[in-house]
Amino acid sequence: MTSNEPPHSAHHPVHGPAHAHGPDQEQGRHGPDLTHGHGPGGHGPGPGPGLGHGHSHSHGHGPAAPVSRHLRKVIAAVLIPFAAAVLAGLVVLWPGGAPGHKPSGVGFDQQTEKAKVVKVEEVNCADVHAQQQQQPSQQQPSSPADPRQRQAQHCERAIIEVTTGKDTGRRFESIVTPDATRHYTAGQGVVVAYAPKAPKDLQYSVADVDRTFPMWVLAAIFAAAVVVVGRLRGVLALVALVVSFAVLTLFILPAILQGSNPLVVAIVGGSAIMLVALYMCHGLTARTSVAVLGTLVSLLLIGLLGSLFIGWALLTGNTDDQTGLVHGLYPDIEIRGLLLAGIIIGSLGVLDDVTVTQTAAVWELKEADPSAGWRKLYSSAMRIGRDHIASVVNTLVLAYAGAALPLLLLFSIAQSSVGTVASSEVVAEEVVRTLVGSIGLVASVPLTTLLAALVVSADRGATGRSPGRRAGRGAGSGRRRRKR
Repeated sequence: MTSNEPPHSAHHPVHGPAHAHGPDQEQGRHGPDLTHGHGPGGHGPGPGPGLGHGHSHSHGHGPAAPVSRHLRKVIAAVLIPFAAAVLAGLVVLWPGGAPGHKPSGVGFDQQTEKAKVVKVEEVNCADVHAQQQQQPSQQQPSSPADPRQRQAQHCERAIIEVTTGKDTGRRFESIVTPDATRHYTAGQGVVVAYAPKAPKDLQYSVADVDRTFPMWVLAAIFAAAVVVVGRLRGVLALVALVVSFAVLTLFILPAILQGSNPLVVAIVGGSAIMLVALYMCHGLTARTSVAVLGTLVSLLLIGLLGSLFIGWALLTGNTDDQTGLVHGLYPDIEIRGLLLAGIIIGSLGVLDDVTVTQTAAVWELKEADPSAGWRKLYSSAMRIGRDHIASVVNTLVLAYAGAALPLLLLFSIAQSSVGTVASSEVVAEEVVRTLVGSIGLVASVPLTTLLAALVVSADRGATGRSPGRRAGRGAGSGRRRRKR
């Protein structure tokens, strides 16, 4: 609700340089006040000539202008039932943790422990019965004096000590051939896989290196950058990020493993993430509510298109070793639903960015020109939205292409045609994922922009009492008094 008291300049004409710090400061509750008039010939987007030399320094760093109580009730009537439905879905589908499972020892499904490299020494490959894997072009006779052959005969023997678990302190050897992509240094942390049914000397093997420290350092740098630049908003964004990961790991993943429909789980979990992230980062305002509605409609569109084209293109979703392993361990999981759930969750983050930006653009345009109708606001904001569409779609396509770059390289090596590559399931899955998400992003711009323009115009247009209009009438009154 806005105050009906006119600005201070409406009662007292200003003579000489003045800084209005009276009731004009209330504009922090109404959004930016762009009046910087400096009298005849003054600069800045002021109301016009005739204001003497007075100017207001109300730059409006506060939140967006609140809408009327009636409009807030209308928005609440839509969002409260939606939020209640999401909460009910969380309660009904809450898995209570991932199902119990005994590691099979295949792929990622194996028991792991931490270990460290105690010692690395050079040994003769023949002595440890190790051979490097040569390419066909390298398998050719060479003289014993060939330095490459002599170098190939030297392998590395790493002594690994287990540092966690019931076998803490046990040591084993790992032989590294010269052509291996990973080599070890003394003191380096590694991750070892445990196979309980194997012979004792072969129960442990190096599965990966321990990257815990550099990953935590990178996360700390990221958090510091967000807080330094974003300040309070940055802190809230980090909290929302933690909540998003909590919903993903505590609800979405366990619920899918428990056998719940992946699409329903993704919609409920994604909606919960959207509500928490948007309202926490941008405030419990009508502007944020409009962005939530725009995101919701776009997600529904992505779900419908994804379901249609996944079925039409006969995609199974079982295109890699990880998906096959999950399906083998949990046959009841609907793999197609898992693919569609991934499309929805993957599109959610970019959708939030687009809808919030477009809604903010409409609100700011209305504050800059309070007399603008919804058509003018829509056309102006869509000019911003078209630039946003071009950049976001390009970003999304390149992100998917970068993730699938090794696969694309394999097709390039095989000299396959574009049609063959695009129609293969492993690529078609990424194409459907990219294009369906992009269609949802493109559709979110006009949908959210139109909704925001209608909301802000219906509220301000009906009352006719926006802060900018009151300021204009007050300024005009000051001019007439000074002329008399």
